[in-house]
Amino acid sequence: MTTVAVFGASSAIPGDAQYEQAVRLGRLLARAGMVVANGGYGGTMEAVSAGARQEGGEVVGVLAPSVFPGRSGPNGHLTSSVSASSIGERIQMLVNMADAAVTLPGSIGTLAEFLVAWNTAFVAGFSAARPIPLITVGQEWRMLADTLADRFGADTSYITFADTVEEAAEALRLAMPGADGTSR
Repeated sequence: MTTVAVFGASSAIPGDAQYEQAVRLGRLLARAGMVVANGGYGGTMEAVSAGARQEGGEVVGVLAPSVFPGRSGPNGHLTSSVSASSIGERIQMLVNMADAAVTLPGSIGTLAEFLVAWNTAFVAGFSAARPIPLITVGQEWRMLADTLADRFGADTSYITFADTVEEAAEALRLAMPGADGTSR
């Protein structure tokens, strides 16, 4: 099965636009037969998990209880979870288990996840490994990537930029032959 890591804001709450777009993405991924992986707590993580579970999908949470002792625990939509001992390990575990990654709007934690996924895709070429597809949702990611390309020479060819979660799901379908039972 194809596993898609989803990164996004932990501050999203039910009813706001970020939360609802993550619910829609979770539904779309589960309908396509993809497993959702995320940080396992609230906000976007809870929303994408809820959407996937509404469609009968599998959801893996990568938790970091020692990093987030004040969080009330994993969201109730996970079908399985694993624990990491640090934020770096948590992010790397998510990236390593993913066949693709989708980055939704977020803050500094989302930025860290996105950058690790992007760098991992970039260095995959040094070992002849296939880089995972990276899809971002929202213009802020395009602006950030363009700035990093202009100032630091970052290669944006590893990223597919989408304006909506529906566009992101379609980009995943095209990038992951056979993920939804079809082939390119």
